Amino acid sequence: MTNTSAMLNERYLERYADVLLWGLKTARRGRFRKGDVILLQYEPAALRLAEILYEKILAAGMNPIQRMGLTARMERSFFGKSGKRQLVFQPPGEKEFYGNLNGRIFLHAPDSLTHLKDIDPIRICKVLVARKPLRNLLEKREQEGSYGWTLCTLPTAELAAQARTTEELYAAQIIRACYLDRKEPAVKWEEIRRNAATIKQWLDSLNAARFHIESAHCDLRIAQGEQRRWVGISGHNIPSFELFISPDWRGTEGTYYANLPSFRSGNYIEGVTLTFERGNAVEIRANTGEEFTLRQLGMDRGAKRIGEFSLTDRRFSRIDRFMADTLFDENFGGEHGNCHIAVGASYTDSYAGDPAAMNGEIKRSLGFNDSALHWDLVNTEKKTVTAHLKTGERIVIYENGCFRY
Repeated sequence: MTNTSAMLNERYLERYADVLLWGLKTARRGRFRKGDVILLQYEPAALRLAEILYEKILAAGMNPIQRMGLTARMERSFFGKSGKRQLVFQPPGEKEFYGNLNGRIFLHAPDSLTHLKDIDPIRICKVLVARKPLRNLLEKREQEGSYGWTLCTLPTAELAAQARTTEELYAAQIIRACYLDRKEPAVKWEEIRRNAATIKQWLDSLNAARFHIESAHCDLRIAQGEQRRWVGISGHNIPSFELFISPDWRGTEGTYYANLPSFRSGNYIEGVTLTFERGNAVEIRANTGEEFTLRQLGMDRGAKRIGEFSLTDRRFSRIDRFMADTLFDENFGGEHGNCHIAVGASYTDSYAGDPAAMNGEIKRSLGFNDSALHWDLVNTEKKTVTAHLKTGERIVIYENGCFRY
């Protein structure tokens, strides 16, 4: 097991903890209070950061509940050896527990990214579908303002190896990306959040009907949908520089290409090309991992539809290399910034109405997609994004990796 404190010293871990607590507080619509229940989930290699956060949560007068995740060997045993009932088993009291959570921090520090590569993807899909009611419960609590969440990634030898770099360079990228090289990184994050708010207000004011994404291998049209707002840099992910919207899935047409690889459920996938007609992916190809991709997008009815469209401004993001981790890769800055789509579940944060009033009927009528899947697919090619306004006017909103605001 990698000791992440060997790559991030105590000073950086303390700063990381402060940024995560800023993110947790910022992400929740309601205020945190003494006595609130905070779930602290972490993978074994993230133990030291978990210890620091545990103490800080206690000092804030809240109640931390810690849960260490499965090791790679345990996870492989679960997906490979569980019977049908064991795969979908929910521990007694789990629904009650999630129904009383006020916050959640997840520390991602994987020791393996490929340990599930020989597991039947259908078994993994069954687990995701079985756990969807718990995710729906947390989403409802978040809409009501009673729950908030954030997460981060810590460097491990496995991540560095899969990103084809050294452990030192991998850790250095995390330090830069999260502004841990500053004495008070949360101050910088608050500044970025304010700057992003101005861009989001501009995007919302355009009253766009649809967006056209053009790059060397993308020619995609996405309908914005009614009662939408742009969201992002809300504290949910550390780091996060993306501004995104959950569009009306029914208005998706054209071709999208993900030039960045991704690791999902222990599988390596590269070169995904999706062709959409009337909102559904009717042609699905991948240079590597095509069979897995087909099974993922066959998980349920919504898995072949778009739940998110995102753009990252390279002026915010200091990420300039592939990190073999979606959290960082979907926030790639580099030379041309990035866009990504997510196939599967939408985010109801993007609903412009009262989030607490959101229900299944409203989601369906407005074209918010529903699925047990949410898979981010990233394109870092040089691109132009044009907004087609309801007035008939066309405005280039994104070019050369930057918003044109």
